[in-house]
Amino acid sequence: MATIITLSNHKGGVGKTTSTLNIGAGLHRLGKKVLLIDLDPQANLTTSAGVTDAKETIYEFLKSAKTPLPIQIVENLDIVPSSLDLSAAEIELSAETGREYILKEILTPLKQKYDYILIDSPPALGLLTINALTASDKILMPLQAHYLAMKGLSKLMEVIKKIQVRLNKDLVIGGVFITQYDNRKILHRNVAQSIETHFKDILFKTKIRDNIALAEAPVEGKDIFKYAPSSYGAEDYLALCQELLVQ
Repeated sequence: MATIITLSNHKGGVGKTTSTLNIGAGLHRLGKKVLLIDLDPQANLTTSAGVTDAKETIYEFLKSAKTPLPIQIVENLDIVPSSLDLSAAEIELSAETGREYILKEILTPLKQKYDYILIDSPPALGLLTINALTASDKILMPLQAHYLAMKGLSKLMEVIKKIQVRLNKDLVIGGVFITQYDNRKILHRNVAQSIETHFKDILFKTKIRDNIALAEAPVEGKDIFKYAPSSYGAEDYLALCQELLVQ
């Protein structure tokens, strides 16, 4: 039975999509069967995974309430792609009865086939993100070592509490992890210390270091392990996955 995890942060540019792809690829390297769900209309996860010609996307499956048909990236690592059409879903699904549960319903038949299902949510706290959190067992939150990024998480924490009360009592905060970290910068060290003090037990020990290979890999449609297996990015994401497995 799959553990469903949403990666969410309504602040853009924190490495959410990069983390979804590379955590998925890292778990796959550690022997797990993984499904990636691109729930962002920008479809960056889809293109980062090298998928360019999908006939059906998560938009069609949400609209029809049908179980998604994943596309294989490699054996035991699949993706349900997205497209710009998904941007219409917020309006089109708003009148549906039980609209917050649509994603949960269509993913349920797939839970038997995977160990992990990772959802890349959009950088907004709208209906798509609410669907993702309602369907999930855990939420992971990537966070830059910037003061403004810390402040932005407060609204997300409020939304999580409401979803736990009203829609998904089993949702837990799986953890916060720092991305784009540069230990040479005093600001990053100071903010990281503040994050450690604030989040304490839910902060992963692994920091994802700032690494050019992580920016280059999506251009090639590859995860970091395929693109630069000896890079800091590959080292850090594998360490993060190992932490995740012992939760």
